[in-house]
Amino acid sequence: MFDSIKKNKRESFFIVTMFVLVITLIIYYICNALDFGPISIIIALTFSIISAWSSYYYSDKIVLSLNKARPATKEENLQLVNILDALVVASGLKCTPKLYVVEDSQPNAFATGRNPENSVICVTTGLLEKLEYYELEGVIGHELAHIKNYDIRLSAIVTVMVGLVVMLSDMFSRYMFFGRGRKSKNDSNASAILMLIGLVFLILSPIFGKLMQLAISRKREFMADATSVEFTRNPDGLISALEKISSDPNELETANNSTAHMYICNPFRKNSHRKSKNIWSTHPSTEDRIEALKNLR
Repeated sequence: MFDSIKKNKRESFFIVTMFVLVITLIIYYICNALDFGPISIIIALTFSIISAWSSYYYSDKIVLSLNKARPATKEENLQLVNILDALVVASGLKCTPKLYVVEDSQPNAFATGRNPENSVICVTTGLLEKLEYYELEGVIGHELAHIKNYDIRLSAIVTVMVGLVVMLSDMFSRYMFFGRGRKSKNDSNASAILMLIGLVFLILSPIFGKLMQLAISRKREFMADATSVEFTRNPDGLISALEKISSDPNELETANNSTAHMYICNPFRKNSHRKSKNIWSTHPSTEDRIEALKNLR
C-alpha cells in the first residue's frame, strides 16, 4: 500500500507537469493563430500555471459542483455518518472525510479531494435507499481506500485537467472551422515548431485525456476493493453492493465523460456488468471484480 501511495504521488506530479506543457503549447498555438505576437508564450505559460494551480486546490469543489452534490447531515444520514466514523478508525486515517449526497435514483458513489485531510465521499440517494447496512459499509470502505491510497488526488486533477483540455480543443476547432485564424509569416523556425507541436496536442488531447483516465482507473478499482475488505473484514457486503449497483437500470443524470471514471461503478449502464475487453472502458467489469473479491474469502 505504501508503494502504491508513493507511486500515486509521483504520477500526480508527472501528470501536472505534462498538463502544464500541453496547455502551454495549445494556448501558444491559439495565441499565434490570433496574431498575438511575442507575448503568446507569456500568455500560454501564465494560463497553464494558473490552470494547474486551480485544478490542484479546487478540483474537489469543481467535481462536487459538476455532480450537484449537497452536504450530508447527521440528522438525515445518521447511518451513513456512523458507518464512515467506524471505518475511519479501522482504516487508520487521522481525518474524517466530508460527506456529500447527490439526489439521484441510481446507486453509486465516488471520492474526491487532493489529500486525506481535504477529502470528500459522495453518495447518491439511490445508494442510501437501495443498499443494506453491510453493502453500504463495503462501498464506503472502497471510497476510503481511494482516499488512503491517494487515488483521489490523481483522479480529481485528471478530471478537471482533461475537461479543460477538451474544452480548449473544441473551442479552437470551432475557431479554425470558421477560418478566422492564420499563422504569422514572420514566425521564427522555433515558433513554427512549437506551433506544430501545439497543433498536434490540440488534435490528440481528447484521446490523451481518455487514455489518462483509463490509466488511473482500472487497476486502482481492484486495489480499492481489496482494501475495503481489509477495513470491513466482509467481502460479501461489497460483492452484493457491486451486483446491485451494476444491475440497477437507472441512469445517473449528473454523469459525464470527465467524471465517469471516479464512480465505484460505471454510471453509464451499457454492459457495465459483463466481462469486457473494451479498451475504452473506465472500469473493470463487475464480474471480474466480484471474482477477485471471492478469491479473498
